[in-house]
Amino acid sequence: MAKQKPTNEEPLEKQLWKTADKLRKNIDAAEYKHIVLGLIFLKYISDAFEELYSKLKAEEANGADPEDKDEYKAENVFFVPQDARWHYLQSKAKQPEIGKFVDDAMDAIEKENASLKGVLPKVFARQNLDPTSLGELIDLVGNIALGDAKSRSADVLGHVFEYFLGEFALAEGKKGGQFYTPRSVVELLVEMLEPYKGRVFDPCCGSGGMFVHSEKFVTEHQGKVNDISIYGQESNQTTWRLAKMNLAIRGIDSSQVKWNNEGSFLNDAHKDLKADYIIANPPFNVSDWGGDLMRTDGRWQYGTPPTGNANFAWMQHFIYHLAPSGQAGVVLAKGSLTSKASGEGDIRKALVENGLIDCIVNLPAKLFLNTQIPAALWFMSRNRRNGKFRDRSNEILFIDARNLGHLINRRTRELSQEDIDKITNTYHNWRNLEGKYEDIAGFCASAPISRVKELDYILTPGRYVGLPDEEYDFDFKERFAALKAELEAQLKEEAQLNEIISANLLKIKINE
Repeated sequence: MAKQKPTNEEPLEKQLWKTADKLRKNIDAAEYKHIVLGLIFLKYISDAFEELYSKLKAEEANGADPEDKDEYKAENVFFVPQDARWHYLQSKAKQPEIGKFVDDAMDAIEKENASLKGVLPKVFARQNLDPTSLGELIDLVGNIALGDAKSRSADVLGHVFEYFLGEFALAEGKKGGQFYTPRSVVELLVEMLEPYKGRVFDPCCGSGGMFVHSEKFVTEHQGKVNDISIYGQESNQTTWRLAKMNLAIRGIDSSQVKWNNEGSFLNDAHKDLKADYIIANPPFNVSDWGGDLMRTDGRWQYGTPPTGNANFAWMQHFIYHLAPSGQAGVVLAKGSLTSKASGEGDIRKALVENGLIDCIVNLPAKLFLNTQIPAALWFMSRNRRNGKFRDRSNEILFIDARNLGHLINRRTRELSQEDIDKITNTYHNWRNLEGKYEDIAGFCASAPISRVKELDYILTPGRYVGLPDEEYDFDFKERFAALKAELEAQLKEEAQLNEIISANLLKIKINE
């Protein structure tokens, strides 16, 4: 991944974020993200256009036409009209009407590129956006990838776009989490599933992070990006726009990423799709998902999900869309591992008995921005017996990762690359033919289906992995004595402090 390092060793994207955030002033982060991300996207498509424009200009003598839209369409490059090109907008950056110039540019680009219709933000002429700040922001974005070869600028701009998505999600907190799955969770899902080739589907795709990391994974492992195709659906139109821009800036075909406001249950945009990989983070415990209208839906092959909670509706929606050898990695509320309300226990039992559950990972708290509800990862496979991996049909891997991760602020935790590698390697060693897997007390255990049945199909990893070895040797008397000594020391300090305060108060009273 292309990154620039300034001389003070602070990454470029962090410097850019700090500067952009200062220019925000009185604009809410939820609104400001469309301004900043819209400009980054505009810079990207302008850079890509200018690169091809220069090549065509050099070939004019041989019949090339740098203003012919078909030349750009043939190379999968967006055509950018003259008044929408970055150098034109930057030349107008100090003018008070700069907001209107940018909005007009977004309109002009949409008219020339059908795939971007209804995608680009036109929010730059609003009264609460100071023209001077907008001009400074344009200059700031204009410096991204400056000095880089044009062929690298897309990677740099893509990285900055992705970084800014995460920072805006943090700035928005609970609301931000609705469009953004934390990067470390996405990386864990993608690295565990290894989507090298085939159809990748996310029916609640947010801003498209699952797709970006799937393509990145293929590239980083010397695969062919064109070997995977992307299918998605999103019910929030504003979030869908972010996804379309996020994918376009990576050169990923988003023609099969659909929007409708009914959502995946009521209006499945990919009814006939059978995916090789499903990677998703659906909203937890949704109660108003339209379940009362769908009691006899064909997707409910393992039991009718309750109308008051969509967790097992999502689960069966995923399974319905899996190809015969398809695999899925999804995030669900931890309660789905144990709940028996309204038939959920029966659905979970059916999933286990039909051999669909491959691995369960218990996640640490505070990973998600929009909820404090504990979460777990479910990995499922349609073919656990005769696939490209070993036969795991009579067992399930349980991983308890609650103690992994580190705090990046008071409310938010993330997994390090070492944490991701530890979980991923455990799963691959268990799943792969040549893997060298061993149970680790307190962390992972491969449990036979008979054991899961004994525990009434409860899938909480802690039930299976037990306590770490060192906890079995825990000396309660020694620890109690140490805690008692600490408490006595604290009480002594407090008593001394109270004496000092009382003495000072007495002095003040005497002086008065």
